[in-house]
Amino acid sequence: MDMPEFIEVRRPRWEKLESLLDKAEGQGLRALELEEARSLGKLYRAVSSDLLWVRARSGSADVSAYLNDLVGRAYAITYPGQRPRFADVWGFVARGFPALMRQEWRMYAASVLLFLAGAGFGYLGMLVDPDAAPYLVPDQHLGMDPIKRAAEEAAGDGMSVGQQAQFTTFLFTHNIQVAFLAFALGITVGVGTALMLFTNGLMLGALAQVYTAKGMAGWFWAWILPHGIPEITAICIAGAAGFVIARGQIAPRGLPRGMALRQEAVRAVKLLFGTLALFVLAGFIEGTISQIHPPKLSVAFKVSFALTVGLGVYAYLCSDWMRGARRAAADGSGAS
Repeated sequence: MDMPEFIEVRRPRWEKLESLLDKAEGQGLRALELEEARSLGKLYRAVSSDLLWVRARSGSADVSAYLNDLVGRAYAITYPGQRPRFADVWGFVARGFPALMRQEWRMYAASVLLFLAGAGFGYLGMLVDPDAAPYLVPDQHLGMDPIKRAAEEAAGDGMSVGQQAQFTTFLFTHNIQVAFLAFALGITVGVGTALMLFTNGLMLGALAQVYTAKGMAGWFWAWILPHGIPEITAICIAGAAGFVIARGQIAPRGLPRGMALRQEAVRAVKLLFGTLALFVLAGFIEGTISQIHPPKLSVAFKVSFALTVGLGVYAYLCSDWMRGARRAAADGSGAS
């Protein structure tokens, strides 16, 4: 049997398996009737044999990839495996996530550059045309005078412990929503993700210029940076995850587009998962340290605190690079 004839004869059972897998993945295994569940097992074994036949004859790469995807999905449904253990989660947080960041640094760099471009545009826009404030400055800050706000904060007693906890919870939830949106908009071939990163940067830059124009630049950055470094970093990582999804659509690397998109989605979800710890840290700082203003905490102290937090965050994110450099140095000294 030659390859075209083989494909023509076997195609109906491939399509039937794909239909059953779509139903099982979308609605759960319980949605399958008894006969469908039995057919799923039989078709899984039959398509596995078809895959071996195609590979043995160096068949079409597209057909091989398509069958490999079907077999992989069927295996995941048939043998779901064990639930993740704490050790597995910790292993990903400690080593897997920094390694993934090293692999996807270009996507992260693109996110950071878009955010900074938006910040620069917002700052210059307010500098050139202060009347553009209604379009550039976040709504909650439009009617707020920076000097008056700083004076009120200096005279006030700050938030209570209960208020801080409530505010921290709100911020954490809001930031997670922003990250998920940046991630999900990757399905727009990355256009939505890029616009969201640029827009968030634009609002920050515009607000920075409002405070700078009033001589309150130090006060502003002492307020923003302590929580802003981990928060903006996490949002840009979520943006990178969105761009990874877009990559699966634009550059499938010889794979069927659907298969490439599924593979990239796995990497993107891992990137998004890795931001959770950063958002927890940012939310905690924003609900506490960031809300304690001079004279209770000086500008110098808060900026120093922010730089210390930033150093810790990026030491963690770059830890895989540092491990690689240490290994290379050890190998070099051993060879000499």
